[in-house]
Amino acid sequence: MKNLGPKSREMLRQVKISTLEEIQELGAVTVYLKLQKKFPEVTLNLLWALEGAIQNCHWNELTPARKAELKAQLANDIQ
Repeated sequence: MKNLGPKSREMLRQVKISTLEEIQELGAVTVYLKLQKKFPEVTLNLLWALEGAIQNCHWNELTPARKAELKAQLANDIQ
């Protein structure tokens, strides 16, 4: 999975997510929230990496607008 190295994949396994298809189905924000619940130290870089995996691009290629959308969704889902 693009952007997701061994440490990220291990964290995903610990929350019972093992495929890109599962990440795509759940969405980057939902997966990030699951990871954040188990691993409170995760940063927004992991959210960008998850979205980059879904989009099949490097996380640095996500537009500022897309990052803002993800942040807004994250804020909405936390409430």
